[in-house]
Amino acid sequence: MNLKQAFINPAGRLRSGWRVLIFVLLFVILLILMGFAVRLASPLFARLTPSLVVAHYLENFVARVVLLVAALLAGYICTGWLEGLPWRALGLWLHAGWLRDLLVGSLIGVLSLALATAIATAGRGLSFTVSGRALLFQVAQTLVFSAMLFVLAALAEEALFRGYPLQTLTRANLAWLAVLLTSVPFALVHLKNPNVAAGFTFINTALAGVWLAAAYLRTRSLWFPLGVHWAWNWALGSLFGLPVSGITDLAPHPLLHGTDLGPAWLTGGSYGIEGGLACTITLIVSTIFIWRTRLVSATPEMILLTSQENPAPGLTVSGAVARPQGRASSIQ
Repeated sequence: MNLKQAFINPAGRLRSGWRVLIFVLLFVILLILMGFAVRLASPLFARLTPSLVVAHYLENFVARVVLLVAALLAGYICTGWLEGLPWRALGLWLHAGWLRDLLVGSLIGVLSLALATAIATAGRGLSFTVSGRALLFQVAQTLVFSAMLFVLAALAEEALFRGYPLQTLTRANLAWLAVLLTSVPFALVHLKNPNVAAGFTFINTALAGVWLAAAYLRTRSLWFPLGVHWAWNWALGSLFGLPVSGITDLAPHPLLHGTDLGPAWLTGGSYGIEGGLACTITLIVSTIFIWRTRLVSATPEMILLTSQENPAPGLTVSGAVARPQGRASSIQ
């Protein structure tokens, strides 16, 4: 392999590994710049939100918005600049069936979490009580505000981990490597959360990365993994009143209040159900279901945009000029 081949692939584009590296660098730069801007504006936010509850949610919202915008901007820039594809290739536009993908994904997320809690409860590891009538307003407020927060948080993580890095490696016919290279960092990031459960936190979060990557690959759209992701977290914290990846203050007045009775290897202990065997079993079952279900599928346009390298304009292949897939009239 000569020097040019180390950087340029047969389609005349920068190789996928370099594209991922550029995405990461762009993301970090954008994150730093926007984080600096937010810190400058923080005194204004403090004056506009005298309520501690609203201020808490706003702080979380702003942090997720910064992460989301940085991931999307870096993804859009790399998609167009490095691969000559339209921004729609990132899979976060209102394509045919997007709402169905989101709703089916949300249902799967809630049912998957319900299965995990059922396994732990059957093993006498969890018990639940219902919030009293006097707290109905607070419960309703929690369900609504936390839903918005969980959607935004899940969208930010999907744009980062199931967005451009996974997609560009998939176009290079490296889908399974892409799943590994995005799922491991996804798991490592969560090791910074409170009350980490040794072993299970990494294993289950890496499995969750595979679970969500399978959801993307099934539809080639971010709407389906977004539905699965946000609904799992929302059901975990706001419906069942359990810690969400070790965090306990995202849903102050859940519908149910879960009590952990142990053992921790089953229930996850103070980290929550994502740190126990009940979650491991559930993620394996749900991943198989997602991969095999016929409830969702990829549209022809998304398959075209995500299944192969887009040849550079004017590239000659076997004596003929290749037509760039991302610039074809049917997808412009």
